Amino acid sequence: MDSKVALVTGASRGAGRGIARGFGELGYTVYVTGRTTQPGDALNWDGSVLPGTVAETAAEVTAAGGKGVAVLCDHSDDAQVAALFEQIKQEQGRLDVLFNNATYIHPQLISKLPFWEKDLGAVGILDVGLRSAYVASWHAAQIMVPQGSGIIAFGSSFGGSCYMHGPAYGAQKAGIDKFAHDMEHDLRGTGVTTVSIWMGPLVTERSMIARETSPEQYEGFIKTAENPEFTAHIVDAIAKAPNRDELSGQTLIGAEIARELGVTDRGNERPSYRAMLGDPRPKNPAAVY
Repeated sequence: MDSKVALVTGASRGAGRGIARGFGELGYTVYVTGRTTQPGDALNWDGSVLPGTVAETAAEVTAAGGKGVAVLCDHSDDAQVAALFEQIKQEQGRLDVLFNNATYIHPQLISKLPFWEKDLGAVGILDVGLRSAYVASWHAAQIMVPQGSGIIAFGSSFGGSCYMHGPAYGAQKAGIDKFAHDMEHDLRGTGVTTVSIWMGPLVTERSMIARETSPEQYEGFIKTAENPEFTAHIVDAIAKAPNRDELSGQTLIGAEIARELGVTDRGNERPSYRAMLGDPRPKNPAAVY
């Protein structure tokens, strides 16, 4: 059988880049989207240049053992998103995994300011991050439901429960958790699974820069941080799990479901932050039309 096909949105750098590599390690053909074509297009919180382009990520997927396909796509533009899914349908004829990762990162995201003292532009995460995940999932379902299989996953965090980076960030994470919950209701019986994954602290370009600039604050954190490839391996395991119908619609703590399914992060188990940061909302069986 040909390799499975995944789409990872927002994969020029950060979590998306590592998640795409993780699917590549498993032999997937991975479509990776982003807007960055030249290093320097994206900046860190302190104004330093962040590495990474969508083409570099695709090359890393291929080097990892899969096949990377780079697609320039602005997920705030519905026409570009529609063209992306049409390209996947024409070139592959199927889609096995959609990982919704594309998110707008405002420069003041981690500033310790009340929301009204941050620029109003911080609300952009509800456009690229929340709305864009709905649009991508809508298109993915058009492919997955007829083929009778697939998994729509959302990259989330404990910010869906606790206060984290302000109300816009929290609403986005809580919103995509609810997407997974409610989409499962509509997709039940189709063979398509939906999950939202609460990732722990991640090893990314931003966190590595932070370790270099503030080693006393970040060195210990990096030792237990998750490699983002870990999340891709978790999603693949969920898609293969005998109890995937039971897992579908849930918000899952990545470290916990990984232990349940026998997935490790480069041989390491990662800690859950449930006790510190809160519980995912459980599935609610009620349905109102």
